[in-house]
Amino acid sequence: MAFSTQSFDQFNRVYGMQPGAAQHFNVMDIEERLRSGEVYPAYVRRDFYKIMLFRGAGVFHFGDESIPVSGDVLLFFNPRVPYTYGSLPKDIRGYFCVFKAGFFTDSLRLHLEEMPLFLPGVKPVFSLDAAQVEEVGGLFRKMQDSLNSDYVYKYELIRAYVLELIYYAMKLAPMVYRPAEVNATARITGVFLELLGRQFPVEPSSNRRLLRTPKDFADRLAIHVNYLNRAVKKETGKTTTEQIFERLAAEAKAMLRHSNMNIAEIAFSLGFQDQAHFNNFFRKRVETSPSAFRQAGNVALATQV
Repeated sequence: MAFSTQSFDQFNRVYGMQPGAAQHFNVMDIEERLRSGEVYPAYVRRDFYKIMLFRGAGVFHFGDESIPVSGDVLLFFNPRVPYTYGSLPKDIRGYFCVFKAGFFTDSLRLHLEEMPLFLPGVKPVFSLDAAQVEEVGGLFRKMQDSLNSDYVYKYELIRAYVLELIYYAMKLAPMVYRPAEVNATARITGVFLELLGRQFPVEPSSNRRLLRTPKDFADRLAIHVNYLNRAVKKETGKTTTEQIFERLAAEAKAMLRHSNMNIAEIAFSLGFQDQAHFNNFFRKRVETSPSAFRQAGNVALATQV
């Protein structure tokens, strides 16, 4: 198995909520989570979204990246990117809420995967000052109060609070998330990047053939490969091949560091002809061998637990 998976219903069972159609949402404080004593696998993929107000110090691992945080931060997690965190001190505080995509699409037709905070490759971590912590913490407390109430429209109210959190974070970094000018090359590049991102994470048992060349993507998009190459280069400054190889390398690093698959299985899952081809690709992109990268990652993670 490549990555362990935790479903939303499993999460609810751990914390005493009854799964059901209305239970697309949950919220609690971090201290409750620590008191539960529940231990998750070292690297787990969720099928739900999470927003966290984290007050303390720790290291969060997103995909192939490790991000240390300290102080008061607001974090966003999505189902596309497996994540975990190192051992946490007992004095951390804060809140988190979790929700399925259906919590919004069933009522508002809002597609969370299209929101800037949840796009592939984005790791939003926002430092907050004292006033911002109070404002964000207040929204989490309102969610808790609403969830525990008998108010008939409590889920509609909670949706409003979650949306306020999302837009609040986007306001903290307006230049980062300013929409790009929409034109033909931008649209085709966006579709290409979305198609590329949707291929990952991969599972060893999957028979799905990965799109690995510019022509593969051009054929799927029903456009000429030269047009795709020009559009991607103009919009991103990188060639189509560079974009594909960067994404393959990022997935390879995540699988080496956080899965129990052997290197041959990883090579096969990523569509390489054999392990030798994968080793050559990895050395060129990462400047070390897959086995050396995995060993170094294991040592680094061991120092945090």
